[in-house]
Amino acid sequence: MFKGKFGKFAIGFCILGIVYMFMYSGLQNDHINIIYQFSAWTNDACVAPLTVANVVSIVLSFVYGSLFVKFGPKKTVIPCILLSALGCIGIALANGLACTSGVTAATEAANSSAVVGNYWLYAASLFIVRCCIMCCQLAGFMFATNWFIKYRGQVLGIITLGSPLFTVVGTSVMSSFITKSLGGDYRPFYIIVAVILVLIALVTAVMMADRPEDKGLFPDGADHAPISEEGEAGEQATVGEVLKMGKTWVMVVNFGCFNFIINAAMSSMVVWFIHLAMSNQAKVAEAMAGPLAGILGEGFTMAAGGDPAVALTMLPNVLFIAQAVKWLSLGAILGIPMSYVFGWIDDHLGTPIACICLGLTEFLPIAGLMAQKAAVVSTGSCNIPMLVLWGFGVACMTGGVPTMNPASIGYAFGRREYASASRVVLTLQLIPMAFSAQIMAALINGSNDMIAWYMCIAIIIVGILFCIPMFKWGDAMAADRK
Repeated sequence: MFKGKFGKFAIGFCILGIVYMFMYSGLQNDHINIIYQFSAWTNDACVAPLTVANVVSIVLSFVYGSLFVKFGPKKTVIPCILLSALGCIGIALANGLACTSGVTAATEAANSSAVVGNYWLYAASLFIVRCCIMCCQLAGFMFATNWFIKYRGQVLGIITLGSPLFTVVGTSVMSSFITKSLGGDYRPFYIIVAVILVLIALVTAVMMADRPEDKGLFPDGADHAPISEEGEAGEQATVGEVLKMGKTWVMVVNFGCFNFIINAAMSSMVVWFIHLAMSNQAKVAEAMAGPLAGILGEGFTMAAGGDPAVALTMLPNVLFIAQAVKWLSLGAILGIPMSYVFGWIDDHLGTPIACICLGLTEFLPIAGLMAQKAAVVSTGSCNIPMLVLWGFGVACMTGGVPTMNPASIGYAFGRREYASASRVVLTLQLIPMAFSAQIMAALINGSNDMIAWYMCIAIIIVGILFCIPMFKWGDAMAADRK
């Protein structure tokens, strides 16, 4: 597909882009599970800086986009990667292990006050990592849009597979490595991550350029400048100009809905299964008596007195642990090729069709989760076929949305205006997504838990309907996409 000098840059970027997305996925939120497991701070204390950073990141999405416009993605992302490395070092120096010699939080009570370390250094460091690492994803999208026009969707599909790849191997590998090789001490692990981030920054500095024209090349390795950009000159669109465009608000609504559903489905999954288990204790306890005894061991006899209902209250997330996690892993595995599939549809059938296909697949995980209520009420167990459907739907979401969101902005605004438009569109899309977990938890734990899922269905329908206007726009880079 790519040859010569351009081919070397293209292959190098695809590899670097996967690494960007892998590190972004791991250090944005997922690594908090490592801190939960191995530090002696309470879970609430561990996650507090992350909660604040998630809100601040909405504003930072606009800030990074503005920096891309002024300085380019390369000069923006390299300092952010280095700051993320500094934050990882800070997490390591903050310590957070239990003070008992040779014992870490893996064997200490979750509310232990005997902690060696500086919590405020930890909080500041985690905040920096969360806020800075997000630039890797945004820069990856920017590089892909600048370097590729005809193959935009497929390249985005390749680099975004880094996120589901981390879901499959990241957390389990990290946990195993820290346990087996580091004796439960996560500090050396974060130092290693910091070194890797410095290396990524160096590779970016040496290998990447903001645009192929900076290296005497043209997008896709063509022998001429983009036809669709002929005659374009002057300053990029201002924030006010972007906000006045009707297509801006179409993009905010459609992928605002799709992003909301990803976060709503994933973040409320555990809440939903615990809610189902605790709302149907008698049935679930009867169905899970054997597994409960196996998981709790002597505790089943000693603490629970051999009563499955009592055991269930001791381990309320057993339904989730026993069934849902393995299907989440299956979904993540399937998500690796799905990101490329949507990119292929984008390049061959058009962006609006790819977006609608993505929207239709978002019904799958919702249907899979909704079906669990009837199964648990009647049998005390999960509906396995619908969990499989859920896993596949998760694959489509985690692979498709990160691919099609930047692809659709490129479709609507073109390569030249991508940076100025994306800083507005991506920022506004994050606002409803930021509150999706809280909304879902409140509805699920309320008087009518199914309202949460009906709301999700309505939101998906709105997202799909707002993809339809895209057909009349036409691709901003149509002349170069043939």
